[in-house]
Parts: sequence; C-alpha cells; structure tokens
Amino acid sequence: MSDAPHTEPESTPTDTPASSAKSDRHRASNGTLKSSAKSARSRAREFALQGLYQFIVSRNEAAEIDAFTRELSGFHKADSVHYDAVLHGCIDQCADLDALITPLLDRPLTEISPIEHAVIWMGVYEFLHCIEVPWRVVLNEYIELAKAFGGTDGHKYVNAVLNGLAPKLRADEVQAQTARDGQA
Repeated sequence: MSDAPHTEPESTPTDTPASSAKSDRHRASNGTLKSSAKSARSRAREFALQGLYQFIVSRNEAAEIDAFTRELSGFHKADSVHYDAVLHGCIDQCADLDALITPLLDRPLTEISPIEHAVIWMGVYEFLHCIEVPWRVVLNEYIELAKAFGGTDGHKYVNAVLNGLAPKLRADEVQAQTARDGQA
C-alpha cells in the first residue's frame, strides 16, 4: 500500500437526494455504512479509535498499540497516513487535547466513557491539524463513529463537545459557514 497522502474525497453531512439514495443501498440495518462503502479515511479513523481505546484503558505504549492494530483484519484498506497522524497525534498531545475538552464537560473527564473520550480527542485533533477536512465533515465523521462504537447516546455528547469547540478551533470556517447558512 502506498504511503502517499489520501486523496479520496470526504463525505459531507449534507448529501443530495441522489447520493443519499445511493448511500442507503450501502447502509446496514442499524443505519451505519457497510464496511464495503467506507472510505479509506473512515476506516483509518475506526482503527485509530481502537488504538486510542487501548491507550486510554491500559496505557500501553504507542508502538505496541500501533503494531497490534496494523495486524487487525481490514487494516490494509485503511488510509495508513491518516491513521498514523490521528493515533500518534492524539497520544502525543493527549494532555493538550484534554485541556481543550475539559471546560466543555459536565462531569469529570474520568467519568467519560473511553470510547467517547477517544472520539472527542480525534475530532479535536482533526480540527487542529487536518485543516483540509471541512469542520462539518470532521463533526459528522466523529458523530457517526460514536454512534457505531459508543454508548446509546454517546454521539450526542460527542456532538455537543465538538460543536462547542468548532467555533474556537475553526473560527473562520465556522463563521463563513454560518454566514452562508444565513443567506440561504
């Protein structure tokens, strides 16, 4: 697999009726995208989530987590460059990410499920370091990840925290989107 940067277009949270119908054919009964319909970058996010879960729960070393995750079934279909950036970036910057997240929480960080904690880290990391990915795409990707792997209403918590940080971390982009939405 090539280590060239990922060029596959990201999905957007607002699909056209034609694209929605097409994507509905790829949806599983629980509403999530079937594995065959996921982009390489979405797969990378899933594998990074698994690695970050291990990190939060067991505090294993990043290299050990990385080696284990790369051996999982289907990893070869993931965008390994994006996976590396998100997994290692979140581990390396976990204290800084927590410092951004904590003021928006309604409970101590230790009471947040490890899945939602990891998903929020990932979303904040992408807001900060993956500027080529529109903020609404980042938000949508991580809400969907929380729906697929988190608790029953965990995605609502992820949505609230990431929506709370987006205006701070992507101020120009959020303001431009708000202005466009106001004109529509």
